[in-house]
Amino acid sequence: MDLADNLATDPYGVYERLRTTSPVHRIQGTDGQPAWIVTRYEEVRAGLADPRLSLDKRHARTGNYQGLQLPPALDANLLNMDPPDHTRIRRLVGKAFTAGRVEQLRAPIRAVADQLLDALGTDGSAELIGAYAAPLPITVICELLGIPRERRGDFRGWTQALIAPDPNQPHAAKEAVKAMMRFFTGLIEHKRQTPADDLLSDLISVRDAEDDRLSEDELLSLVFLILFAGFENTVQLIGNAVWALLKHPAQLAALREDMSKIPAAVEELSRFEGPALLAIRRFATEDLTIGDVTVPAGETVLLSLSAANRDPGRFADPDRLDIDRDTAGHLALGHGIHYCLGAPLARAETEIALTALLERFTVLEPDGDDAAQWRRSLRARGLKSLRVRFRAGQPA
Repeated sequence: MDLADNLATDPYGVYERLRTTSPVHRIQGTDGQPAWIVTRYEEVRAGLADPRLSLDKRHARTGNYQGLQLPPALDANLLNMDPPDHTRIRRLVGKAFTAGRVEQLRAPIRAVADQLLDALGTDGSAELIGAYAAPLPITVICELLGIPRERRGDFRGWTQALIAPDPNQPHAAKEAVKAMMRFFTGLIEHKRQTPADDLLSDLISVRDAEDDRLSEDELLSLVFLILFAGFENTVQLIGNAVWALLKHPAQLAALREDMSKIPAAVEELSRFEGPALLAIRRFATEDLTIGDVTVPAGETVLLSLSAANRDPGRFADPDRLDIDRDTAGHLALGHGIHYCLGAPLARAETEIALTALLERFTVLEPDGDDAAQWRRSLRARGLKSLRVRFRAGQPA
């Protein structure tokens, strides 16, 4: 079963049909190789925490879907690791994304949001992904890592080529990987020579002082992952949240009436229209039963976060956006030891992005019937563009 085209246009309809017949189905990945997709909440949540489902490609059987292929120097990242290496590296970087550390970043994040909105003016139209949803998180993550402002312009193109490759540009993904490798290698060398008060300098210090804790490939891969995931997931989360609210004006009005609901609304928006259709692929380390299917050892399992979050067996009336819903247990940012490392930062950025946007513009609406353009991707759920009309002041 080839899902790519249908998932690009109607992911939740596809997932509903799959859930209705069985929790597990055989499909083809983006490279044409087979995999198992899991769509019901109970099985997805259990799979996310099951140590028999490994992220390490060494457990993959030849001829099965293995996901994004990166050079070894970028492949030694947390999305390809099991404990104990995963535990060791996550501990090193986890302190940068604690709730307390993120609270200290809220004021700077709001300042960036306000600057971006200032540039839009007070009355007009804009493409909101390029003008707001993308530059906000890239500015934040680059400031955190200490990446010079003049080196930030290419990230959107690189990540786009990897997450949603253009079939008309078959070599774009490989070229993006090469460009990122050159950039990260040069950046690390620069920081070695000129360390500063930033996360990247701290990681380099750990690498150079304690070689047994962080290899050079692990350092390079970690920087890649922080930039790639920390930027792209948040772009999608912000853009998807704005679009969902514009499509549900009653919910948008309720949020405007009580802005204290924004943190809870972000959880519901994450459940309803999260940034990841699928968790990172996993490989069965032994024959195991999922639902009514036995998955042989070495075969690939894709756990659908979006399908689980729309499962009526877990969330009543799941296709309805409800900012007052109890969203406890939603899986938009994962579950278990691989739960999204940057979740506190992604939440804070989305909360601040929505707050600043709604406080600034009392009129915010889609600009035309085709205002939202979705990217074609089996893995990610995100907008290529979102055109809006806006006006500061009193609503018409």
